[in-house]
Amino acid sequence: NKDIRVEICTSKETILTKPVLLQAIGQTCHGVCGQLTEKWDDELFAALKRAGGKVYSNMAVGFDNVDVEAATRHGIAVGNTPGVLTEATAEMAVSLIYSCARRVVEADQFMRAEKYKAWLPNLFIGKLLYGKTLGIIGAGRIGSTVGLMMVRGAKMNIVFYDKYPNKDFENKLDIFNRALKEAGEEPISWKRANTVEEVAQESDVLSLHPNLDKTTFHMVNAKLLNMMKKDAILVNCARGPVVDEVALVEHCRKNPLFYAGLDVYEDEPLMKPGLKDLPNVVVVPHIASATMWTRSGMSVLSASNVRAILNNQPVSNSPDIRPYVNATSVKDIPLAAPSILNAKQLGLPMVATPKM
Repeated sequence: NKDIRVEICTSKETILTKPVLLQAIGQTCHGVCGQLTEKWDDELFAALKRAGGKVYSNMAVGFDNVDVEAATRHGIAVGNTPGVLTEATAEMAVSLIYSCARRVVEADQFMRAEKYKAWLPNLFIGKLLYGKTLGIIGAGRIGSTVGLMMVRGAKMNIVFYDKYPNKDFENKLDIFNRALKEAGEEPISWKRANTVEEVAQESDVLSLHPNLDKTTFHMVNAKLLNMMKKDAILVNCARGPVVDEVALVEHCRKNPLFYAGLDVYEDEPLMKPGLKDLPNVVVVPHIASATMWTRSGMSVLSASNVRAILNNQPVSNSPDIRPYVNATSVKDIPLAAPSILNAKQLGLPMVATPKM
């Protein structure tokens, strides 16, 4: 559209500061696509409103970096990008689980240092996951997908905690068990636990997938870590502050058979002192969604949110994001915002089947 001007911030700062963001908004700015590393608060949304802004879209499914209530007060629609990250993030969680269980990073470093001389029966002994128990905190889209991957691939038993039921997940677990029985195999066991502590105590592997809020900040602290098995594996592909990182460092030091796999960090991009030196911790730089299809899809969803709001188009209430991410051209993208968090509060029109 020749009447639309797009400005791309080329700041060399990895995490944009508030002054940089205010300068980027300037006197005229109608919509913003931003990143989860930027903290959008009342001051920024007020500036965006003064500049004529109508919409901000996070290029992420999570939105703990956005003060949605402040945006709503200023009449700014807030978008996010759900659905497109599910499988990619789940695959990363599974990758970290196996990297910890089979000591992949340690063995890789051992080989590169040319220390391998001969096969030995006790060289890099790890943990067999087959038939063990996977604990899941947060059994939404991502958490349940991790569960199904490990159930179907390693016949792990499941214990999970979530404030809300996930009947689709439970039905799929029951279907898998029926298939096992028909094949003459032992079924897996699964249950929805009443508390986070119950999951921690029973798990051989604990995978974290809750939203970050006041109730989940430092959910995994020294007390919970001490409830876990001494040789358990902890994986975090959710948000860094869900884990008390200082407590985790101390726990891993005292318990060398305990492993942790982290994609996110409490003070991201920094790690707490001592974390990088622990051989029983696998660390990667927040890349759970880093596949070409996923990141491209996130970009399309974020941009589609902005485009739709600026064009006074409705908000889709369908969870199916495939019409957006699988579109072969801009003309094929539905004429509706795929996900606006405060659509109801702003009184935006909703549509079940967006027009193409």
